[in-house]
Amino acid sequence: METLIQREYSKKLYIQLVEILKKKITSDEWPVGTQIPTEDELCKIYDVSRSTVRTAIMELVRLGYLKRHQGRGTFVSRKIISTGLTVLTNFKELMLAEGLKFSTKLLVRTMVMPTDGIDKKLGISMDKHVIYIKRLRSVDREPLLIKETYVPYHLCPSLLEEDVEKNSIFELLESRCGIKITKAKGYIEIINLTKEESALLKLPKGSPALLFTQQIYADDTIVKYVRIIKRPDRFRYFIEVEKKPEFL
Repeated sequence: METLIQREYSKKLYIQLVEILKKKITSDEWPVGTQIPTEDELCKIYDVSRSTVRTAIMELVRLGYLKRHQGRGTFVSRKIISTGLTVLTNFKELMLAEGLKFSTKLLVRTMVMPTDGIDKKLGISMDKHVIYIKRLRSVDREPLLIKETYVPYHLCPSLLEEDVEKNSIFELLESRCGIKITKAKGYIEIINLTKEESALLKLPKGSPALLFTQQIYADDTIVKYVRIIKRPDRFRYFIEVEKKPEFL
């Protein structure tokens, strides 16, 4: 009998689904090489949305439990044991898990030179071009955060053409450019909003806000640098800490 999603729990739906599917792998119910059910089948089995299923699968792919083969399906990649800690958090995943209606508006997308220390943030030379993407994200039509993303152009040129309003850049890097994200390092601090930032977030100039900065890695290579400016008065971030996987 299938383990069911517990909707009365405070734990996010996609996290519950990750735990259920992961148990199938670690218990050898799904041995290495097994093709798992399709997204539609998982939606029916666990009575959850396609977004919840997709988010759970992407997390298991990121952790190494699953591997996607285009045109064939998703397969158990290898058996895993757990040690250490890793922190999972993603704006899109959190909003979907909460069932909130969010929207993304593309403000800027261009190719630039890495000025203002961006070369050091990305670990590249100053003569390398960078894709710069700036987006405004809102929940129920209320502006919540400004997200600036910098990616070395040579790693994923297609980002200049992809739909970054409907798709996660994290997922695009993995699915379109074959970049496997392995870790992230970040900082959180308090800043005062500039005139432009205040206008976008509909707050008075100089208002305090939270600044999240992250360097995203594929092994030892920095593949993305992110700045997120979030208004502090609306919504909370959820952070899930779990054991980090190692391969047998």
